[in-house]
Amino acid sequence: MGIIRTAISGADMWLNVSNEELPTQERLPFWADMLSRELVPLTLSSARADADFPARGGLLDLGPVRVAAFDSPPAHLKRTWADVRQADPATYQLTFVSGTPLWISQRRQDSGLVCGDMVLWNSSHPFEGSVPDRGRHIQSHILQLPRDQLPLPPDKVDRLLARPLSARTGMGAILAQFVTTLDAYGPECDPRDLSRLGAMALDLAGACLAQHVGAYGDLPAETRQQALLARVNTFIDHNLGDPELSPADIAAHHHISVRSLHTLFRQQEETVSASIRRRRLERCHADLTDPRLRQRSISAVAARWGFLRPPEFSRAFRARYGVPPRELRQMALGGVPDTERAALSDK
Repeated sequence: MGIIRTAISGADMWLNVSNEELPTQERLPFWADMLSRELVPLTLSSARADADFPARGGLLDLGPVRVAAFDSPPAHLKRTWADVRQADPATYQLTFVSGTPLWISQRRQDSGLVCGDMVLWNSSHPFEGSVPDRGRHIQSHILQLPRDQLPLPPDKVDRLLARPLSARTGMGAILAQFVTTLDAYGPECDPRDLSRLGAMALDLAGACLAQHVGAYGDLPAETRQQALLARVNTFIDHNLGDPELSPADIAAHHHISVRSLHTLFRQQEETVSASIRRRRLERCHADLTDPRLRQRSISAVAARWGFLRPPEFSRAFRARYGVPPRELRQMALGGVPDTERAALSDK
């Protein structure tokens, strides 16, 4: 198995990559060649070159932005001036690292070991990177960001090269969550969705980097607005279980007026209250179809996500999914004959 291109809803391609079905001795050369073609020309070596190098991943185009997700063994990477002259896409590569730490060095800056956070490097300069062998793979999620489309001047962004960037709080946490879910859900999107996700990636990355260099006020108003919307959406997701969650609470937490909040949500084509209700119902749907939660009562599931009145929850659930919560759970987890299940699914 090598590279498999999978068409997605009329979009260009979702690129699945794996070397796991190749002979052992061919795995590292294949992976090195793939990285040089799909990211930038570089040299990949490994202390485990004579052993096994099973790796897999995927790449997805989001308009001008590209996202890559890789799972691979420890290795050493090096990009030289000769590699830069061979091919330079003029991008920043923003990488979220998990599993095993990554060390990056570029332009006399050393990141130290980064894990659970992000690190940035510039394709137009040489760099070195290394993953220590701790018996585990590294999981890397990479955003390839065109330098000329980021809403920050390169001289400011370059201050952040090969420095650990927090992915645990603020815009860094929001960006990391965005990047790490793209490979799971991006392939399900249609071309227009992918283009919007690319624009969102540029805005979120710009806002995150601007925070780190103290240049948030220099961002275009549209970028700041998109970053605010992302913060609001994250706040809503984290507080769905609060039955008192309201537009007024959300606006107050973000130091804006309720009117400004409603204006912000117009671009999502969904009101604030409708967005809260939809997300709550989606969480309830997920819980009701989860066999691990089979013993949890429907009213407990509803209350977990902010629905304290069972009749109101049942009406809202049926309006969205076409069946009452109890029937959906029976269809998903068993207990309903096939004929009944088919009849219910047609309602």
